[in-house]
Amino acid sequence: MKKRLIKMALSVLMMVCVSACSGNAETVDENHDSSAIYRTEEVDNQAAENNTSFDETDIGETTMIMKIGDTKVNVDWEDNQAVAALRDMAREGDVTIQMSMYGGFEQVGSIGQNLPRDDKQTTTTSGDVVLYSGNQMVVFYGSNSWSYTRLGHISDKNAEEMTDLLSNGDVTITISH
Repeated sequence: MKKRLIKMALSVLMMVCVSACSGNAETVDENHDSSAIYRTEEVDNQAAENNTSFDETDIGETTMIMKIGDTKVNVDWEDNQAVAALRDMAREGDVTIQMSMYGGFEQVGSIGQNLPRDDKQTTTTSGDVVLYSGNQMVVFYGSNSWSYTRLGHISDKNAEEMTDLLSNGDVTITISH
């Protein structure tokens, strides 16, 4: 009798699971497809109304351009108060930073004002851009461990290219919006 009840309970449980899974899968797919189509149409309609694409708007509001000497570099900027303050400075005009070689692995230069700090113990790698002491930008072509506020990372140059850009004397960095 006990075995029979257990078998019956398991059978009922399996039928419920199988029917629930098969019914929900189609519903989820149908809802997902229709909402994806709706969102795409909504974005297209809003972009047409504004006569622009959302990608262009987003890029214009959040991207800063960084040059090392005459070489433009792609920076993946952090989302923090220091970068927001740097972006505000760049909106008012180009931010030019005279950099000096230091320690054989970095270039350091004064930003000209203090930015908000959120220093954390960090081990840097080639391409890292950090804030030191609240008012100095550091760009690495080597590695160091210290307490910094992360600003970003140069994403389109490898370690050898960063060394070529930064290890042959002082450079000027320009940040524009």
